Amino acid sequence: MVETIQRKLNDSAAARWTALVLIALMMFFAYMFVDVMSPLKSLVESARGWDSGTFGTYAASEYFLNVFVFFLIFAGIILDKMGIRFTGMLSASLMVAGAAIKLVGISEWFQTTELCAWLDSWWVSFPGSAKVASLGFMIFGCGCEMAGTTVSKSIAKWFQGKEMALAMGLEMAIARLGVFAVMWLAPMVSNMFDKSIVAPVAFCTALLVIGLLCFSVFVLMDRKLDRQMIASGELKLEKSSDEEFHVRDLGKIFSSKMFWLVALLCVLYYSAIFPFQRYAPNFLEVTLHIDAESAARLFSCFPILAMVLTPFLGALLDFRGKGATMLMIGAIIMIACHLSFAFLLPMFPSKWLALLLVVTLGVSFSLVPAALWPSVPKIIDEKVLGSAYCVIFWIQNIGLCLVPLLIGKVLDATGGYVMPMIIFSSFGVLAFIFSLYLKIEDRRKGYGLELPNIRK
Repeated sequence: MVETIQRKLNDSAAARWTALVLIALMMFFAYMFVDVMSPLKSLVESARGWDSGTFGTYAASEYFLNVFVFFLIFAGIILDKMGIRFTGMLSASLMVAGAAIKLVGISEWFQTTELCAWLDSWWVSFPGSAKVASLGFMIFGCGCEMAGTTVSKSIAKWFQGKEMALAMGLEMAIARLGVFAVMWLAPMVSNMFDKSIVAPVAFCTALLVIGLLCFSVFVLMDRKLDRQMIASGELKLEKSSDEEFHVRDLGKIFSSKMFWLVALLCVLYYSAIFPFQRYAPNFLEVTLHIDAESAARLFSCFPILAMVLTPFLGALLDFRGKGATMLMIGAIIMIACHLSFAFLLPMFPSKWLALLLVVTLGVSFSLVPAALWPSVPKIIDEKVLGSAYCVIFWIQNIGLCLVPLLIGKVLDATGGYVMPMIIFSSFGVLAFIFSLYLKIEDRRKGYGLELPNIRK
């Protein structure tokens, strides 16, 4: 009877997995919106007068406020001070607001306004539609990255001592399903509305509203969990001075060598993946000499193996460990794939070879996050965990902001994708070196990155 009374909501497998689905759906819709313009690159350029440099700047704008206005640092403080419920609702609301602004910026109506004409009159190489779309993408990016850290801390809370790596892996798999879905749906919706670039963006904006509603339901569940944790003595209504988060506690993060290794690995891995996603459909289009829709559908296979493997890899980490080793393997696969994109695929322009490389790259994308994110709670104190995730995301965003700009400039300068793929490969080489160093440091200091997550 006592055991029943003390049983909490997250002790129920059905409840904690329902909570996971709710927050994962929010990220699923967010990932759809992130890449909704990727399969439409050629169409956007012809319809709105953008070039590769403009598209690269637009893609980079998602991370501008996070990086240069230090929004993610403040987001971490907000998360640790205000908790996952407040921060999650704020992030979901920012995503919806930013999406709405971007939708206005690319609309046919906006092109006829005096505001658009005024925006076109300065920085003339960057159209007014791109300026407003980028502003909206900036605001969306603040919400999206804040949501990512909030989701990570939410999972760490609901799955502490349970299937944490599996849960994080499943969340990432569901989120990446959004990439697969939008690569098919964006061209399809566009064609349904006479090659419209507005219709797919409007569709994904509506889905973000649904994501906001999903997180609202999670808020109700998390509030109940907190009441149960207070009743069981696991959570205090008022924290002591030592337990309370203070800004000075950020020093514990910045002084940790292991934290910096994880952060550097994060920025290198993701800089080789997410900027590539922006350009991949166009890369396949020009390399294989196929239409944009076929290229988008081909690249949509990228997350398939990642979706399938990530949960299994998460379960492997939960029961067997070997997180640092997985990071090294992920780096090797990434190097091989990007070098093959640079040299092998142009020599043998086969759809089947492209599919093999795209899917294999997805394996790297499953190995790395499955091992990376569950390692953070092992090296960082729980009371600054939200800030730690946000600082990592901030460092990651530096790469995600600058790399698309770099790739866009290199494309305009070289007219081909060989050099961009070499750049992506170099990130993989550095990631391998840092992951090897991480494994050595873990062996010396005993953080347990190679140990299972589930407590026996």
